Amino acid sequence: MAPIPTFPQRGKEQYPPARTLAFAVMGSRQVNCRLSVLNCENGPMNTPEQSQLGKQSAYIDQYDASLLFPIPREGKRTEIGITGAPPFFGADMWTSFELSWLNMRGKPQVALAHITVPCESPNIVESKSFKLYLNSFNNTRFADARDVRERIRADLNAVVGAGIGIKTLGPELFDREPVHELDGLNLDRLDVECIHFQPAPELLFAEFDEAPVEETLTSNLLKSNCLVTGQPDWGSVQIRYAGPQINQEGLLQYLVSFRNHNEFHEQCVERIFMDIWTRCKPIKLSVYARYTRRGGLDINPFRTSHPQALPVSVRTARQ
Repeated sequence: MAPIPTFPQRGKEQYPPARTLAFAVMGSRQVNCRLSVLNCENGPMNTPEQSQLGKQSAYIDQYDASLLFPIPREGKRTEIGITGAPPFFGADMWTSFELSWLNMRGKPQVALAHITVPCESPNIVESKSFKLYLNSFNNTRFADARDVRERIRADLNAVVGAGIGIKTLGPELFDREPVHELDGLNLDRLDVECIHFQPAPELLFAEFDEAPVEETLTSNLLKSNCLVTGQPDWGSVQIRYAGPQINQEGLLQYLVSFRNHNEFHEQCVERIFMDIWTRCKPIKLSVYARYTRRGGLDINPFRTSHPQALPVSVRTARQ
C-alpha cells in the first residue's frame, strides 16, 4: 500500500514569507498569531468557549492572521482513552469554497482551496476562526495565487503546529471538480429501531467466532452538533475494516446515536474509530467522514489504523 503522505516537521523553515504582501502590518499580526499559539502550548490551553463560535463577529477584510484560533487535540483524545501516540494515522481534509483576494491592480480573484491538516498536529483550527481569517483576504492584494497559498500555509503551520498541505484551483478548473458518493454497502437500507441519541458504544459487537471478513460500509445518517453552539452538523461516513464481522444493525444504530452529541467533526470521527477499534477489534480499520459545508468550508476527517494514501477529496452531493 502507498504510505500516508508525510508532512514536514515544524520549524522556522516552514514559515516562509509570502513573496509580496500589500500591508506592512501583516508581519506584526502574524507574530501576534504565533505568540498566541506558543501561549496555547506552554500555558493555559485554548478552549472552544473562548473562540468566536456563537458570538457576533466583526467582518475584517484586511489580512489578519491573529483571527485563527487553535484548539489542542489532547483534551478530547484523553476523553476517549488515548494517552500518548494515537493508534491511527490520517488527516483532516478541508475545502474552502469562498476564497477571494485582490490582485496588485485591485481586481478580485477567486479560487477553491483544498487544505490537509495531519492528525499528528497538536492543534486543530476552530472553523469559524478559519472562515474569518479567509475573509480577511477579501480586500488584501497579493501578486498571485502562489502568494496566497504560501501565506495560508505559513499561518496554518504556525497555528496547528505541523506542516499542512494546500492546493488552490482557479475558475478554469472548477468544472473538473467531481461529485461522488462514498463507495461501500449502505447501512441505511436496514430497518432498525433507534432509541439512543447520545454515543452508545455498547451497540457495537462483532462475530468473533466466525471467519474474518473485509467490508466497506457507509451511511448518510451521521449527524452531530457543534460543541459550542449546538447547531447541527450533517455528514456521511465510510467505514472500511478487516477482521471479525461487525453487526451491521448495531453499527447503524451506533452511528445514529451521535444525533444529539455535541463535538467537533474531527473529535466525532476519532470517537467512532476508537469505539469500533476497542469493541470490535478489527485487524485493520479506517473511518472517513464528509460533513456538509458551513460558512463556505467543509471538513472531512480520515483516520486509519495502518499507513495508506489519503482518500482523494471528492465532495458528495450534499456538500
